[in-house]
Amino acid sequence: MVDEITRLLSHPVFLSAFSSWFTTQILKSIVALLRNRPRTAKSILLNLFWTTGGMPSSHSAVVSALATSVGFVQGVGTPLFIVTLFYAILTFRDALGVRRAAGMQARAINQLLRSLARDRKHRVKPVKEINGHTGPEVIVGALIGFFIAVAFCSL
Repeated sequence: MVDEITRLLSHPVFLSAFSSWFTTQILKSIVALLRNRPRTAKSILLNLFWTTGGMPSSHSAVVSALATSVGFVQGVGTPLFIVTLFYAILTFRDALGVRRAAGMQARAINQLLRSLARDRKHRVKPVKEINGHTGPEVIVGALIGFFIAVAFCSL
């Protein structure tokens, strides 16, 4: 069992995916710190491990690293590479389209709810705003994942 865990944790596919996620979350937190200047350790940790959206896209980085590292380790002609490639493409599309549109709609709904609450003196529960990504956020995340995977698979 210990050997299996050691193999998992030292495998280039795992290392590529995890390192891509961790690197992009750190970068995203630094960008958020520079933009928003959170005041508490809790808000910094939430941003580091939980917040979605922002520069760069950690989702894009992880799926890019998975596809790239599987391509290196298994070969680009394998079914596993094809699965990870299409998973990456779907993730990129989802980050740019569906999640971004849902977040924009949620923000609009929340603005309407706030104006209704002011007019009628009612308390309303806001809709959760899911943050999607812009094109540059997805591209930067995908490039980070690609280059980290190349580094881990070339060592």
